[in-house]
Amino acid sequence: MAECAPGEAVVSVPAVVVAAPASGSGKTTVATGLIGALRRAGHRVAPFKVGPDYIDPGYHGLAAGRPGRNLDPVLVGMERVVPLYRHGAQGCDLAVVEGVMGLFDGRIDENQSGAIAEGSTAQVAGLLGAPVVLVVDARGHSQSLAALLHGFATFDSTIRLGGVILNRVGSERHDQVLRAACDRVGLAVLGSLPRMAELEVPSRHLGLIPAVEHGVAATAAVEAMTDLVAAHLDLHAIAALAHSTAAGPIWDPGMELMPPDPAHRAETGRSGVVASADSGRAAIAGGSGAVTSPHRRASGPSAVVAGFDPVIAMAGGPAFTFGYAEHRELLVAAGAQVVVFDPMHDELPTGTAGLVLPGGFPEEHAADLAANAALLAQVAQQARRGLPVHAECAGLLYLTRSLDGHAMAGVVDATAEFGPRLTLGYRDAVALTDSALWRAGERVRGHEFHRTRLVATGTATPAWGWHVGGERIREGALTHHVHASYLHTHPAGNPEAIARFVAAAADYAHTRATT
Repeated sequence: MAECAPGEAVVSVPAVVVAAPASGSGKTTVATGLIGALRRAGHRVAPFKVGPDYIDPGYHGLAAGRPGRNLDPVLVGMERVVPLYRHGAQGCDLAVVEGVMGLFDGRIDENQSGAIAEGSTAQVAGLLGAPVVLVVDARGHSQSLAALLHGFATFDSTIRLGGVILNRVGSERHDQVLRAACDRVGLAVLGSLPRMAELEVPSRHLGLIPAVEHGVAATAAVEAMTDLVAAHLDLHAIAALAHSTAAGPIWDPGMELMPPDPAHRAETGRSGVVASADSGRAAIAGGSGAVTSPHRRASGPSAVVAGFDPVIAMAGGPAFTFGYAEHRELLVAAGAQVVVFDPMHDELPTGTAGLVLPGGFPEEHAADLAANAALLAQVAQQARRGLPVHAECAGLLYLTRSLDGHAMAGVVDATAEFGPRLTLGYRDAVALTDSALWRAGERVRGHEFHRTRLVATGTATPAWGWHVGGERIREGALTHHVHASYLHTHPAGNPEAIARFVAAAADYAHTRATT
């Protein structure tokens, strides 16, 4: 297969978008298996997921052999979707984009007009100029499938429906009836998958168990999905269907951190820029361990203290699995050395000058996290000394006094417990005060996704303010140089916050070295 040269700026990598009429139709099984099967066939496949999902990209990454990435217009802005796609697809000849919910489902906005909802699979498919393959859960369907497909094919003329994948088909006769329904509306059937209960990946209160936690079983599940898709889908037809009209700049973490163009800020309402394809690239090392940048700047919003490339410790392992690949890339571009560590077993890396505690499932590993008392004490001590800390969701829980009765770091004056209901949704948040990342009054789009809650909270300064259903919310905790919150943000949508955090870490490293 022909490989796209890094920096190629003329033609985008072709893509297919795997969508469905509704959630639960089998998109993840099909998308993951398709990525794996196309890779087996010799393609270099770039995997993507629409929306803020952190779990599906882990399975995509196992299948593709490269990081799964997200495309979320709500969190990063429409103007960044294509550049981020082109960045993530470099070195590949094909991309598979798994959708979110139903094809036209997205952020609910009472003022919305038109068919395409913000953040929907349809919106991303339109931005990429890529065809949609519709995965239909065939259970309970017969001839009436034709009416459903007719509706999806004609609902919005800007979306090209390239074909149908029939999932969970009960018998050969059932398959024949469904194919006849597809023929009636002129949609090609790209494959038919039988019901295979053994392919179900274990799930819990927030969805599938992340691939990192599921270990060997996750690898086995991906292999099974790949086998199923390779046996039952027309890979040649799907690869031939792939297309993209997306053109223009490729997202570049280094250029994104440059001082913003006033015209761009006025046009988009956002800081930062996207770079042309021939701009310099940061040297990003995959996997764990230290990562450094060859082109740290000495000026601009991400400038760091001369002579200091601060060590940013980033929590990983089974308890901290929620994150974006662009986060590390931006940290590196801002001048940081990024070292991944596992809070269940490790201590803080030597020379830590900043700490990132991303999202995940600490409630599933609270006992093991509490058992690493040495690290908890380190984090508490360094936070009191002014260590910049960026904690989201799982990170917030780790910083509380206790989680479901297990002792945590005690940096945030609150206790946490598993709650009675899921909190889920996009938030339009305002920073309530200055921090190591944001300035008071800055507006940020984020996403909540948790079943835990804080109880017995103290008097910490809240980090964010927003409204939900008319209710005024004050959320998160600011203490010392710590910013802790349930709100997940996408670093690519907030590059100046990353620049400030690295600068704060460099200041901390400089202060410790000179005192």
